[in-house]
Amino acid sequence: MLEIYKTNIESRKLEVVDEITKGCWVNLSSPNEQEIQRVAKEANVPVDFIRDALDDEERSRIEKEEGDVFIIIDYPYMVRDESGYSVYETLPLGMILTKDCFITISLKDAPVLMDFKNNKIKEFYTYKKTRFAFQILFVISSYYLRYLKQINKKTDDVERELHHSSMTNKELYSLLALEKSLVYFTTSLKSNKMVLDKILRIKYLKMYEEDEDLLEDVMIENTQAIEMAATYSSILTSMMNAFSSIISNNLNVVMKFLTSITIILAFPTMVASFLGMNVPLPFGLEHYPHGFLSAILVSIFLAATIAFIFWKKKYF
Repeated sequence: MLEIYKTNIESRKLEVVDEITKGCWVNLSSPNEQEIQRVAKEANVPVDFIRDALDDEERSRIEKEEGDVFIIIDYPYMVRDESGYSVYETLPLGMILTKDCFITISLKDAPVLMDFKNNKIKEFYTYKKTRFAFQILFVISSYYLRYLKQINKKTDDVERELHHSSMTNKELYSLLALEKSLVYFTTSLKSNKMVLDKILRIKYLKMYEEDEDLLEDVMIENTQAIEMAATYSSILTSMMNAFSSIISNNLNVVMKFLTSITIILAFPTMVASFLGMNVPLPFGLEHYPHGFLSAILVSIFLAATIAFIFWKKKYF
């Protein structure tokens, strides 16, 4: 899909336009070949720049070629896996700053751009390309922090469920999905940090004082997100190991209880088996009038004795 926006200088509102003109914002989300070729031709940018941003395995980076600055940064989004668990993943977002326009490219309709489309970002103008790029970077960092808080909340919810019932694997699968998300976040955030450091160090973009302040804010948010992701990942790993041990221990307790019951019931079975044989019994017990009652009492006595011994040893 190809969308073209431009800030109206008089009303300072974002408007949809039909042509790629100076000071406009061109947004490509899951574009077809015709849209790619049009933007490459009318904006005079290399087609490879656009195609690189559409590769979901493309690493974050920044480069400059003939005055155009090309930035690829990873942004977070939420999906559900085959089991229905929430998984947070990352996708590359490409930004091309040309002399005349600003271009964004993504495989999907990036949620981090919705606030810009809806005029919810203060001091946002399509013709201020450097600030626009830093504002996008700031929103991306904010999304990372937001999703990290959601991951932490989901972790607490799963922990409460495990306290009530820790005999199934459902909660562990949920924790595994969250741990997978944190791995994606940590990797992407570190790659983003390298891009931010390079922007600050090499000065690819012309920056004013306000732009430098905004970039510093982005770097602070990104660093905070990296630290949060590392902390949550460590907590989650420890929690999974702990609850895995708890589940195994609970299973051992159940098996020990069932084994004890089996042993206790084995003695009445042995008594009934011996007395039920089709052979003469010693002491003439087969002629004893209360033989059946005696067998029952002996069985109960033996079972109770073994049960008392197991109870004293805390087998159940």
